[in-house]
Amino acid sequence: MKRSIPLLLFALVLAACQGNTLNFDELSGYWKPLWDGETLDGWRMAGPGEFVIEDGALKATGGMGLLWYAEESFGDFSLKLEWMVEDAADNSGVFVRFPDPGDDPWIAVNQGYEIQVCDGADSKHNTGSIYSFQGPTHVPTRPAGQWNEYEISVVGQRYSIRVNDELVNEYDGERTLEGYVGLQNHDDGSPVKFRNIRVRRLEG
Repeated sequence: MKRSIPLLLFALVLAACQGNTLNFDELSGYWKPLWDGETLDGWRMAGPGEFVIEDGALKATGGMGLLWYAEESFGDFSLKLEWMVEDAADNSGVFVRFPDPGDDPWIAVNQGYEIQVCDGADSKHNTGSIYSFQGPTHVPTRPAGQWNEYEISVVGQRYSIRVNDELVNEYDGERTLEGYVGLQNHDDGSPVKFRNIRVRRLEG
């Protein structure tokens, strides 16, 4: 037991030296990065368009397509990521709990849930909405050109959505209890960017 403390300190110092800013706690688990910030390793594209890496972020181009994390699926989890738009009308979204889509992004639309990015739309299609199912209570996004953060937590059929640390939506779904996560590239006029994508598994 006496050796475990120095080893833990060494691991923490090593993580700090490598620029690791993810929170780690033996009791509550840790935030696992899903994107390395440099490559598309572990991710696959479904449908038209693509995501390009620009200034340390994933930038949506073309569409309507889906970039999804193919390495593992998730049951109960919390997903955090940052996004930025160039214009409030830019359209994108975060998909959760959908099956392997192959090359068909509509699998995510029809079998998972989309947490919308599009300020100024009607309620059920606004930022913070469970797209077409339930609108947010409010939309505390920052002006275009600034980064925002989503925290999407899913336990059982309960979906909780936070925008910039404010709870904006709680929704009881009825679709699958496990699936993949992905990002939408909606159209050429919506160059939405994403970064700092990480996940933590939760106990139901």
